Amino acid sequence: MANIKSQVKRNRQNEKRRVRNQSARSELKTRVKVATKAVDENAADAPDKIRIAQQRIDRAQAKGRIHKNQAARRTSRLMRRSAKG
Repeated sequence: MANIKSQVKRNRQNEKRRVRNQSARSELKTRVKVATKAVDENAADAPDKIRIAQQRIDRAQAKGRIHKNQAARRTSRLMRRSAKG
């Protein structure tokens, strides 16, 4: 346990950020999974699910939840999969 006041504060901040980032990333994974499932099943609402997943990826990247390159990679994979199926 830290015994320096600034480090105690930093630990609290890091924990808050970790929880916030974790929930955002979890939601991101869910949206992408739902979109890929819709594409694989040729669902009628697949374009909507893809659009929502893309929005979540872009928002997570803009807020610094995921890295810029990771966002680009995830979007690319999603679009490649939708074009194929």
